[in-house]
Amino acid sequence: MKNGIHPTSRPVVFRDRAGDLAFLTRSTATSDRTVEWTDGSTYPVIDVEISSASHPFYTGRARELDTAGRVERFRRRYGHSAG
Repeated sequence: MKNGIHPTSRPVVFRDRAGDLAFLTRSTATSDRTVEWTDGSTYPVIDVEISSASHPFYTGRARELDTAGRVERFRRRYGHSAG
């Protein structure tokens, strides 16, 4: 790798407040807010909207698609008869 062309990576905490998950990793992202981690050190913290702790696909709370119900609702609304 060439020196001086890559951004500096540093330890950063990513926190998902909805899923109550935080993890420490290296990143080039920066933040003015900080948090004290379990090792006693202070790190920049970046709040994210969705992570594996809160995403419906990973938590098993994914909404089942009711295609038959959607088709019937469309037909009622627009007066389409069954083919």
